[in-house]
Amino acid sequence: MPSDLQLKTMNLVHRVILTASFGKLGWAAMGMPVVELTTIGRKSGQPRTTMLTSPLQEGDKTIIVASRGGDDHHPAWFLNLRDHPEVEVRIGGKPKQPMNARIADPAERADLWTKLTAAHQNYADYQSGTDREIPVVILEPLSK
Repeated sequence: MPSDLQLKTMNLVHRVILTASFGKLGWAAMGMPVVELTTIGRKSGQPRTTMLTSPLQEGDKTIIVASRGGDDHHPAWFLNLRDHPEVEVRIGGKPKQPMNARIADPAERADLWTKLTAAHQNYADYQSGTDREIPVVILEPLSK
């Protein structure tokens, strides 16, 4: 499992690549679009931004997975959005968009999990390495 320092370093390197390339590089990783997710810290109340991949997109919904590399603990960004589901999302260098994050219910998760692991085996590998059920999160544009 990656350590907190490794995860923070990977996010920093990713941001450096985006900045140095003027946003031309870094919006795809491992065959998936990259999502810049901004949550509100559940303890601090401050914005927290992290770079994630989205293994599945369905219409205007963006699917992300709280795998943390198969760690036994949920990632901080997941705990933040669980407590504060209104988030900002930037995909492909486009402007940030306000979205609502919701945790897939058991039936949705089963359906989405089948689809995303068929295309990205690494998520199945992560699940087999932990006893916690890895959450699937659905990001949806806020209703106007």
